[in-house]
Amino acid sequence: MKILIVENEIYLAQSIASKLMEIGHLCEISTSIKDALKDEKYDAVLLSTNISGQNFYPVIEKHRNSIIILMISYISNDTVTNPIKAGACDYIQKPFMIEELMRKLRHLNDFKNLKKENETYKEYVTNLFASAQLEPIDKKTKFPLLIKTNFQKHADALVFHYAQMSNETFTFISLTQGNAFEKITRANNDELLYVIDLQNLKRSEKIKAYTVLEGKRAIICSTDPNEESTFSVLEINTESKVLDQGDVLSIDEYVKYVIYHFQNKFPDTELSKKLGISRKSLWEKRKKYGINKKK
Repeated sequence: MKILIVENEIYLAQSIASKLMEIGHLCEISTSIKDALKDEKYDAVLLSTNISGQNFYPVIEKHRNSIIILMISYISNDTVTNPIKAGACDYIQKPFMIEELMRKLRHLNDFKNLKKENETYKEYVTNLFASAQLEPIDKKTKFPLLIKTNFQKHADALVFHYAQMSNETFTFISLTQGNAFEKITRANNDELLYVIDLQNLKRSEKIKAYTVLEGKRAIICSTDPNEESTFSVLEINTESKVLDQGDVLSIDEYVKYVIYHFQNKFPDTELSKKLGISRKSLWEKRKKYGINKKK
């Protein structure tokens, strides 16, 4: 990390910089507020709040996109509360161990990166589901809830919208994952789960899935229109097929869609011929996509 140390006690500043550079960080020292305002970017700023007669708030404003840790001699509104309201991230009280400072830097850097990543995902998801004009899930809906739809994306949109409106997160589980049942069992009963790929399970596996999902706050999705369940059911049936939804499918997505939706309509010989592949390739693709042929 590139770190600016704003401290007028030069011996202390040099000591901190030396220890940080020993573990691979690049450090610069400013002994005055004026020096700290130069037009340069830093990953982190260590800002002393007791530089005599100097207003340190311009440093917070100048480097507000950096991680700012206040180095304080005592805790008060002037040294902690007000600077944090102005944009500082955290504080550390002198004298401090360098290990404690590094712990705070790592924690704040991880938080900053995760926050940016989360904002990016939110923007992407919002854009992805912008075209899905669906009636939202009623907050009074009884769980577990089974969504039956001919378009997976619609169920995804409903779940993301429900979580956003409820101001909560959810755990995503695909029933094709080897540890899916274990993850469901471990989940707290008040934890929101989003479970997909029910249509790919054999009948015996579906019975097991229903058993472990009983009593959970779970939303389950199946693209099998004939799915039977004792849970609450929400059906989303659009007249247009998946290929009319405005999305361009990859070859793999297209093949997966055709195999799942037409394997019971055509024998394997005819289905593989329509896809332009051999029966062996058809079997391999079923295995790859986790599609079980219903008997």
